[in-house]
Amino acid sequence: MNFEINGKVILKEDTQQVSDRFKKREFVIEVENERNSEWNDFIKFQLTQDRCDLLETVSVNENIKVSFNIKGRKWEKDGKVNYFSNLEAWRIEKMQAAAAAEMPEFNAADMPPAPEEDDLPF
Repeated sequence: MNFEINGKVILKEDTQQVSDRFKKREFVIEVENERNSEWNDFIKFQLTQDRCDLLETVSVNENIKVSFNIKGRKWEKDGKVNYFSNLEAWRIEKMQAAAAAEMPEFNAADMPPAPEEDDLPF
């Protein structure tokens, strides 16, 4: 299953070399709650292997769209079972800030003259 979410980057961790063949990098985005900004969500994602580089061109406080999968693991130790979930990001897109369209001021002198009337029937 693939998911997407938009948010503002608030934390970028360094890449961690977990083993000889595995590396990961974590980052957190803030997702705005439309009803109350005090209830914003802070969501941590994980990039793995060659995808760790996807975060290189992204800055803190930049708005992005994250495409991700949900991964779950079962872990047993000493007869106790735990479950873990990871949000595995696989694409990051920078979001363009919506620029407010400025309307130019109306000036009647800037209007072109009205065309002369033709005798054409159409």
